[in-house]
Amino acid sequence: QVQLVESGGGLVQAGGSLRLSCAVSGSTFSSRASGWYRQAPGKQRELVADRSSRGGTNYADFVKGRFTISRDNAGNTLYLQMSSLKPEDTAVYYCKLNSNGRDYWGQGTQVTVSS
Repeated sequence: QVQLVESGGGLVQAGGSLRLSCAVSGSTFSSRASGWYRQAPGKQRELVADRSSRGGTNYADFVKGRFTISRDNAGNTLYLQMSSLKPEDTAVYYCKLNSNGRDYWGQGTQVTVSS
C-alpha cells in the first residue's frame, strides 16, 4: 500500500523560508513522476512544481525562482524548498506520486505566510 506523508509546514513571516518533505512508503520517488500541489481556501488545487520520471522539473510561474523541488538519493523523500514566501502562498500543500499508473496523494501540510 502506497502512503505519502507530508511535513514541514507552519507559520512563517513574509520573506521567510520553509522546506516541505514528503515521505513515501510502499513505493519510491525514483523513476516516477511526482509533484507538489497546493489548495487555498475557496480555490481549486493547483500545481506548484513537478518532476518527471526522468528527473526533469517544471514550476508554476508564480513560484519560479523561489521554490525548488528535489528528492533524496534513495528516492524515499520528496522536498519542496520554499523561499521569499508571500502571503498569497498560504495554502495546504500536497505531494503526489504516480506509481504504476495511479496517482497517490498525501494528506497535506498547512503553510501560512503572515504579512
